[in-house]
Amino acid sequence: MAAAKIKKGDRVIVLSGKDKGRQGDVIQALPKEGKVVVEGINVHARHVKPTQGDPQGGIKRSAAPMHVSKVAHVTADGKPTRVRFETRDGKKVRVAVKTGEVING
Repeated sequence: MAAAKIKKGDRVIVLSGKDKGRQGDVIQALPKEGKVVVEGINVHARHVKPTQGDPQGGIKRSAAPMHVSKVAHVTADGKPTRVRFETRDGKKVRVAVKTGEVING
């Protein structure tokens, strides 16, 4: 399995689909499925019947996973960039291809 180029807490921009151009933070990474969950992006509604645990019921909205290839890391100026790995000071770090800056995490 390859190392994760996009991780939980990263700021990403959506490259394709109904939410194209929108930005958000990754709240969950699913590396085995190759998917990420981005806060406020790819929101799906589910109609839920009232139960004892949730007497209100109603329409519940939640962010659904989307494929990792549909998102890209965002640079400081808000533009998408690819991510590569480099060895700096004996440590493997993630680096933004466009700017060359190290991505924390």
